[in-house]
Amino acid sequence: MTMLIAVLALWLTLCPAARAQTGLPLPRFVSLRSNQVNLRTGPGFRYPVEWVYLKSDLPVEIVNEFETWRRVRDYDGREGWIYQPMLSGRRTVRMKENGELLRAAAADSRPLAKIEKGAVGRLALCPADVALCKVEFGDFQGWVSRAKLWGVYDKEVFE
Repeated sequence: MTMLIAVLALWLTLCPAARAQTGLPLPRFVSLRSNQVNLRTGPGFRYPVEWVYLKSDLPVEIVNEFETWRRVRDYDGREGWIYQPMLSGRRTVRMKENGELLRAAAADSRPLAKIEKGAVGRLALCPADVALCKVEFGDFQGWVSRAKLWGVYDKEVFE
């Protein structure tokens, strides 16, 4: 059985036909839809649960697809499979380090709030020509350096 799981995992990683079955780009960021989401060792309910997420809206990165299952990577680098209906297209981000939420899209803008490492917020806007993204953390909306955010790519434009 272990050999079968290893062969399936290798096939899913290497086989181009297993990638991007939805036609959406890989990798891509999404978020967790529910307050309880199981991360499994393989793409199916028969595979053991390796981890349980207990908070909705956490960002995860889809790195592969297989039927209705998505192989994801989380903020801590943990990888596994999540059933697609447990994921949302809503974009969220997580702070990679402590930082400031700025009032405007300029590095020299006045701070609005301090945001701690690990805080989760909603991604609102990431223009192409600015090194900052507009985000919402609770009741606060402002701009954070893209380099301090996990859940958006370096060159990604999000509008």
